[in-house]
Amino acid sequence: MEPFMGVVLSAVGTVASGALSGAGGEMGRRTSETLFGLLSRARDEQGTVAAAPGRAAGVRADGAPGGGRAPTLPVTESEQRAAALWLTEVARRSPDFAGEVARWLDEAASLAPGAGSGGAHGAVRPRMLPPATGVFTDREDLTAAVTALLEETGRTRGAPAVAVLSGPGGIGKTAAAVNCAYVLADRFPDGALYVDLAGASAETALAPSDVLVRFLERLGTPSAAVPGDEARQRDLYRDRTAGRRLVIVLDNAHSDAQVLPLLPASPDCLVLVTSRRRLDRLVAGTGARHLTVPPLTPEDSVRLLTRIVGDERAAGAEAGVRAVAEGTGGIPLALCTTGARLAVREHLAWERVARQLSERRTGSGGGDGQEEGAAMPEGTPGDPVRLAHDGAYRELAPECAALYRAVAVWPWPTVTVRCAALAAGVEEGEARLLLEQLADVHLLEEVAPERYRFHDVARAFAHDLAVAEDGHGRMAAAVRRVAVGQLRFAAGADFRVIPSRWRLGPAYRALVRQENRDPEDGKRALQELREERENLAAVVRAAAHHGFDDLVWQLCEAMWGLHLRLGFHEQWVDTHLLGVAAARRSAAEFGDRRAVSRVLVQLAFAYMGLGRAADAERALTQAVAADADCGHHRGQASAVEALGLLHLKQWRWAEAEESFIEAGRVLSRIGQADEGREDLPRARALLEHHTGRAQAKQGRFDEAVDRFNTALVQFRDLPGGADRYNEGRVYMSLGETHLAAGAVEHALVCLDKAVDIMSAEGAEPQLAYALELRADCHRRSGRAEGERADLRATVPLHERGGDQPALARVRARLAELEE
Repeated sequence: MEPFMGVVLSAVGTVASGALSGAGGEMGRRTSETLFGLLSRARDEQGTVAAAPGRAAGVRADGAPGGGRAPTLPVTESEQRAAALWLTEVARRSPDFAGEVARWLDEAASLAPGAGSGGAHGAVRPRMLPPATGVFTDREDLTAAVTALLEETGRTRGAPAVAVLSGPGGIGKTAAAVNCAYVLADRFPDGALYVDLAGASAETALAPSDVLVRFLERLGTPSAAVPGDEARQRDLYRDRTAGRRLVIVLDNAHSDAQVLPLLPASPDCLVLVTSRRRLDRLVAGTGARHLTVPPLTPEDSVRLLTRIVGDERAAGAEAGVRAVAEGTGGIPLALCTTGARLAVREHLAWERVARQLSERRTGSGGGDGQEEGAAMPEGTPGDPVRLAHDGAYRELAPECAALYRAVAVWPWPTVTVRCAALAAGVEEGEARLLLEQLADVHLLEEVAPERYRFHDVARAFAHDLAVAEDGHGRMAAAVRRVAVGQLRFAAGADFRVIPSRWRLGPAYRALVRQENRDPEDGKRALQELREERENLAAVVRAAAHHGFDDLVWQLCEAMWGLHLRLGFHEQWVDTHLLGVAAARRSAAEFGDRRAVSRVLVQLAFAYMGLGRAADAERALTQAVAADADCGHHRGQASAVEALGLLHLKQWRWAEAEESFIEAGRVLSRIGQADEGREDLPRARALLEHHTGRAQAKQGRFDEAVDRFNTALVQFRDLPGGADRYNEGRVYMSLGETHLAAGAVEHALVCLDKAVDIMSAEGAEPQLAYALELRADCHRRSGRAEGERADLRATVPLHERGGDQPALARVRARLAELEE
């Protein structure tokens, strides 16, 4: 492939992906629509169908020769290749067209993965390693082996150094990897990335996409600039890590497939992977070094125990300390749990603990046939970790033991005070104290303030206790209490994130919009949802597992603001597929039939974020049919409107216009007492705006301007006060439309209004885009000072938003003006 063709193809892919996912915001949309214009011109200049990427030149959309129709968004690889080929061929023949393509490539470059990153110099330096344990013992051999790997010559160019630390649960893989990362930190001055991949099972394992989003944000990528699909996230991750010296700890991996997308393409990085499995494909495919983590030697076991309990507690009890160390089998988790128990109970005799360990082990038949220095298989009756936890558990007060079992009913990613209180059916104050007691004896680990987690081996033990002592009925009741509490939390936070949207479900009935609300409250609520994101996904899965269909779909509805603003599209699809199934079952059993469409619409937006346009359209078509079937006009209108928005993203302007008009017809069927009646004025105003956008893209500028002016009046006349934000959005659309029609002065008047409104509303991304549009007007009019002033005004906005690509784009334009 020739170099220019390769550049164009890459840009087409970036822009098309961003058009569906919304990446790049207003500038991404504008760049997509510019591509539409270029492909339309290419069609006209070639006299062929450049409009249906993937079809042969000279073939009409219906298969007949000649003719043509307007382009549609090139989504598939073959469509993108065809579109790039048409642009390249026409640019080769037409210097004017080549100049247009070059300017578009400059815009597209600012949206591409890595744009404006500034390379390694001055980049964000993540510090994600968890705190190292203060009693860490031994493992010098593992650190030496990793050091030797780093110093090997002849490693493959572009490949990081990778070490896989494997061994059974509780053997200390995480502590060894984290300690090694700290010891070698001076070799990696660009920072450290860490994630617990939760690989105890396929059900709990994190998707690579979720990890990539987390890493990209910690590497300085704004949330809005992170692509929705995993392939482009991988591209951006490799770009962000290129040339950097990072240590990356991928803890508790479930499979090779989970790890491979998370490897950087930099030979200056070290990746430490921990897993209970050998991950042979990773070793074979990347040259990773496999290192087995063994039990501690008797001497190091004694040393670790002594560090945990203190020298005074161990003084004069050498025989007892050694007996306890032997009883734990050299397994660090068992040593830490037993040591914490001895440290907390000052009068507990070493000999008694050693005897308990020995009796339980031999009494269960687990004491014979175990090789010296080898770890006993986890989960067996004589497993030292289970023996240690059993000893600690039996000394808990009844209420503490009950909470311990209750929080183990499902593998929550983390256990918060709220989660524990709900699971156990106690007040939060009591739950807080009980969690602290469990952490004191090492049955739980505090990983953040008032946020705990089990080691997965410990959770398995606690889960077995819950089955034996509480039974499945009480366990299901605990799950339902957590699900109800999390729904109440998520609905309240979602209401604060987007107060004006219409909602479905009883969780929202008691919520009232506050007057004179703190403008930062929405941001705080979004952060609260973000911090609970993984737990919310887990509670959806837990509720689905137990058949709590009414809660499953409502939880999906309550996560709308979280996903709409922050993405996490893979999780979004996973939870909402469960939500759709739950809503359908619920509807068949006298539940709310409107829920089916509601969750389908949200699922469609998740598909859009992943670039799966066909899946999104299928979900929206099903949503329209579901609402029509149950006579839910407000939901049907919303689904038809969403279908129109998808068509806008795909450049299917006429179909989008018809969808918006049809949505208006559906709204007109809402009666005085029907649900959604109070939302009608705002819904109609939004549809007028959307319809105007579709008409403008068809070149029907006068009709579009009339629609926009109608929308302005409707937004100003809304009950309870004007919707100033959406009024500003309409002024931006008016400015764009006048600019496209060549009416620069009219565009300036509208954009002045948009700038004033967005500034007053504190909507900085929209304000920055309005300023850039106004700078374009100044450029068209030859007013260099005005253009320069508006571009300079965007710089602090992009800096505060962390939008490095936009900063790079603006600074390039300013540099041109200075020449």
